[in-house]
Amino acid sequence: MKNNLHQLSLPLDYKEALRQIRNYLAGQFVGATRDEVLLEEVIKLMLCKLYLKKYKQNLNFSESDLDIVQQYSKTFTILKTLIPSLFQAQDTLLLDPGSLKYIDETLKFLDLDMLSRDPFGDAYEIFVGSLAKSQHGQFFTPQNAVELLVALVNPQPGETIIDPACGAGGFLTAAARHLISAGVSPEQVNNYIFGIDKDEYLVRLASARLSLISLTGSNVVCADSLAWNVETPLKDKLGKFDIVLANPPFGSRIVAASEDTQRSFILGYKWRFDKKNRQFVKFNELQSSVPPQVLFLEQCLSLVRPGGRIGIVTPESLVSSKNYRYVVNYIREKAEIKAVIGMPESLFKVSGKGGTHTKTCLLLLHKKDDLRLNQDSAKIFMAEAKWCGNDSRGRQIEKDDLPEIASRYHRSVNQELTNSSNLGYEVSTNKIVDHILAPRYYNPEVNQELLLLQETHDLVQLGEMIDSGLIEIKTGDEVGKLAYGTGNIPFIRTTDISTWEIKIDPKHSISEEIYQTLAAKQDVQENDILMVKDGSYLIGTCGFITKYDTRIVFQSHLYKLRVTDVSRLSPYLLLAALSSDPVRQQIKAKCFTQDIIDSLGDRIYELILPMPKDKSILERVTQTVKKSIEDRIEARELARKACLELVGKP
Repeated sequence: MKNNLHQLSLPLDYKEALRQIRNYLAGQFVGATRDEVLLEEVIKLMLCKLYLKKYKQNLNFSESDLDIVQQYSKTFTILKTLIPSLFQAQDTLLLDPGSLKYIDETLKFLDLDMLSRDPFGDAYEIFVGSLAKSQHGQFFTPQNAVELLVALVNPQPGETIIDPACGAGGFLTAAARHLISAGVSPEQVNNYIFGIDKDEYLVRLASARLSLISLTGSNVVCADSLAWNVETPLKDKLGKFDIVLANPPFGSRIVAASEDTQRSFILGYKWRFDKKNRQFVKFNELQSSVPPQVLFLEQCLSLVRPGGRIGIVTPESLVSSKNYRYVVNYIREKAEIKAVIGMPESLFKVSGKGGTHTKTCLLLLHKKDDLRLNQDSAKIFMAEAKWCGNDSRGRQIEKDDLPEIASRYHRSVNQELTNSSNLGYEVSTNKIVDHILAPRYYNPEVNQELLLLQETHDLVQLGEMIDSGLIEIKTGDEVGKLAYGTGNIPFIRTTDISTWEIKIDPKHSISEEIYQTLAAKQDVQENDILMVKDGSYLIGTCGFITKYDTRIVFQSHLYKLRVTDVSRLSPYLLLAALSSDPVRQQIKAKCFTQDIIDSLGDRIYELILPMPKDKSILERVTQTVKKSIEDRIEARELARKACLELVGKP
């Protein structure tokens, strides 16, 4: 009789196979419904499968027999004996024979020991889901990013490695495999690997993964690594580790430490930049709220010995936002920055609605040996990945820039990097602007395009035109959602700006009374330009104010640009320059994440506008833009008037 237990569509993606297992258990298994319990049973079977593979044993049973229970139970008993720190003596397999057989057959199609995959992390993601993890800032680092950071840090035999926020042990497992490939025996590798996490279940999962490699107990403990309330063998190792690998939790709403713990961190206090002395000054007052990534970064630097190496995942805002310049200053004082690699927003996006679009960076740091004598290294390797093996919906794709970035990094280390691209370039430390470490800010491809234009164009900085008074710049105001729909004055938001046009959304119109309170301050006039400054893909989009658009209020996420002397600069020419491809590329490079949205901020002053030296081209472009706007706006107004006339309105 053929086995119709389940129909598999092959080849199966890892996550799809695990998703099928989860759905089967949720619908068929009697005895447990919580995903955490179901996951633990699946993990037990995955460990059994890996043990059997290690010792080249196979499960043999007929399709109608129930001896699969005995065979899996026998293997699990062996594991409990080999790894007593992982399982309790009374632990058993809870799944029924049908569920065991279903999972066994599905797992046959997956290589659980494949270095390029993280089946345990995938299983946790599928079973527990993104919501539970995101509430605590937990997002598992995809395996290719883990492998990249481990390769950059390059652990060597005899070096000790710690992950102070180890989660399910992705970094620790990758580091263990790296050490084994470098000559460390599997039986000894766990002597060099240490992990800490506050989640007891994740500690058990990380321990399981490490134990399967060596079939020995692991050094992963459940504790608060910020408070360092850990037990032996970790208690006396603070400041003595060779390497830290970590993807700490991040998020502005997460309370990472108690007030007492926060006092032990220099970065837990308030800082201010002293313009006179050109340095950051620490106050004796604690910050009211410190994001966990800030404290974890300081703790990572404290964990390693002088000369030790740190590979860490951080949100890009930590190395780009004005709010965290004091943190970057601290990093530069304590460590040599060897590499900063920008990751695409899709890195932590998982299939469906899970994951996060938070843009992150990988940092490679070497703790300074002597703070007085050891200066920053001459160059920092930077890269900006566009693809990471996932698309924006978290679906697996073939495009992955990370292998090329790794290759270019090693060429840079060996002084063999002969050309620059977004996938690898060197930035001199004396070229770092205002403690900004975001790689896209220094993308060489942006400057290369401008250099190609320097013979035919004047390259003019927007900030210089603003400082000279030729251009005025302002931002708008917020009126609050309660003001929407109270009148017929358009309230212009970022989504109302599209290809040089101001679109009117009547749902967000406001009252005459509110308009009068803001009209003088906003001072909207014909020929003004509105430009999106905050948001996402719309940043840099411009709209032109015509004579029909002056009675509006525009929101704070928009700039208003005004040419004060049209005899020197046409507003139509300015509009074309701001919308040109070289300027759009600059805007993309200068937009950084501020909490949950991207922002261009004051970096608008840094934009270089290409203005043709040929006056005939200037005039032709000006007239083309003017005609485009006039034709479009006149058509819009004619359509509006026709609709009003139809119903008898003037």
